[in-house]
Amino acid sequence: MRISRIALLAALFAGAVQASSDGAWQAQDKLQRESCLALSHLQNKKILGAPVLFDDSVGYTALMIGGRYSQKGAQAHMKGKEGRELCLFQRSTGKATISEADSLLPPK
Repeated sequence: MRISRIALLAALFAGAVQASSDGAWQAQDKLQRESCLALSHLQNKKILGAPVLFDDSVGYTALMIGGRYSQKGAQAHMKGKEGRELCLFQRSTGKATISEADSLLPPK
């Protein structure tokens, strides 16, 4: 009788503990990309490389964005040079923050 109770509990918990579906991962990936690209100040911007997923204890995904600095406004001094920005996306809140990241990678 004891073994059947353990088997029943194991079956119940096995159904409750499931990985996120492919659709959920794709939706989160799309949200991360859209949020980060919307914050970017670069022109002709695109995501560079693959997202870097930090452990759930941290809860962030990092995305590198590449593009060109504007030749107008606050970025006029950059004269259309290539640039990079690093976006951190907090998965639990859906909030993104962005910072200039040209110094992370050597120039081409």
